[in-house]
Formats: sequence, structure tokens, C-alpha cells
Amino acid sequence: MDVTKFGMKFQGKVAIVTASTQGIGFSIAERLGLEGASVVISSRKQQNVDAAAEKLRAKGIEVSAMVCHVSDAQQRKTMISKTIQKYGKIDVVVSNAAVNPSVEPILQTQDSVLDKLWEINVKSTILLLKDAAPYLKKGSCVVLIASVVAYNPPPTMALYGVSKTAVLGLTKALASEMAPNTRVNCVVPGFVPTHFTALFTTNDATREDLEGKTLLGKLGRTQDMAAAVAFLASDDASYITGENLVVAGGVPSRL
Repeated sequence: MDVTKFGMKFQGKVAIVTASTQGIGFSIAERLGLEGASVVISSRKQQNVDAAAEKLRAKGIEVSAMVCHVSDAQQRKTMISKTIQKYGKIDVVVSNAAVNPSVEPILQTQDSVLDKLWEINVKSTILLLKDAAPYLKKGSCVVLIASVVAYNPPPTMALYGVSKTAVLGLTKALASEMAPNTRVNCVVPGFVPTHFTALFTTNDATREDLEGKTLLGKLGRTQDMAAAVAFLASDDASYITGENLVVAGGVPSRL
């Protein structure tokens, strides 16, 4: 990522990004940090947050690395409290954590998998924001991360897609509830080659099929998603809230 082409739109701001040690989450933390933010990154494993923090600091980014499983109440509260202790405020929250533990049809999915999808993909965002809300002052913003499959869940990702449909609705509801001081928007990625999507993007035939469904003839990059988040979190989007921004290369999503 070329730091010279970015401004410093987040100078003096503090951003929390969950699930941010690799893939889209890491690129979001990197982009916000390169534009001046102090970033708080998190993951379930200490070695992952340490390694990611080292990479970000090597680029001159101010970063705090914390272990936080988003479904763990104490770890969420600790992340918020440590952020406030160190920086005194929170300006941006990016909720990126998600799981897709099953490719089973909806009616054949185990109860435990149903619970996990709800717990991580939807409920954890609500609970994280409940903890962060007292510190989100005028001009703050929240960016949720959904998926283009939210609009038309495919058979192999049906319940994951439905959980992301809920995120689209959650964006609208939270924008209303948290206005006027906090803006809430959502980035809706298409398929991006990451560890999370490896099942689909490492198979040549499947990848070509996915690329063929885009108008641009290619899959997105993690940096593309980070750029969209940076826009929505910046003052350039100060009159935008309650919106779901699809970043999917023209994959059919909605009118």
C-alpha cells in the first residue's frame, strides 16, 4: 500500500477494528493508520495480534494490539476500557469479525452452528457497540462489514448470507438509533481472495466463474474494501448514514 497517495484524514482519531490481523480487517486497520489514525487491532490469538502489530508499526502506524474474541464479554469490555485508558476516546468502530462454519443447507444445519453464526456475525456487533456507545461522541462513526451474498444467499453460503442480510438491516436500525452524533454505515464486499474465502477463490474454475459474474471481470482486493471503509469513516462522508455500500465489481446485488 503506497502511503504517499493518502492524506491524513484520520490524524488525531482513534479507530477500533475487530478481526484485524489478516485479510480485509488488516487492510482496513492499515489504511486508517496510514491516514493518521491510532488503530486498535484485535484477534483471538496473541501471536496473530503481535505479528500484525509489528507489520503496522513498521509502516509508522500507532497501534495497540489486543486479544479479543468478539463473543467474549470480558474481552470486549477490556478492549474498550484499555482503548479509553490509552487514548481517551473512540472515534471509529469497524465491526469486521465473522464466521462461516458450515456449507450445509439451512434445514440441515446443527443448532450449535446456528447459534455460532448469530453470535459472531450479528450479536457480537450489537454487544460491542453497547460497550463502545458511551464513548462515541459527536462526529463518531461505525462501519459494519457485510457481504454481497446478503442480497441473494447462495446454497453453499445460505445461512452465512442470511446473517449478513441481518447486518444490512442492523445498519439501518443502528443509524436511526445512534443519530445524530454517530453515523452508521456498512461496506458490502464481493468475493475477495483471503483465507476466509479460500474455499471459493483458490479453485481455478470457481474463481473464473466468480470473476465472470462481475462487470469488471476480476475479484476485489482487501485494499478496495479498506478504501470504502476509509471513505465512510471520514469527514468526506459526513452526510452519509444508514447506507450499505456495495464494493463488488458490479456483481448483481440490487437496483
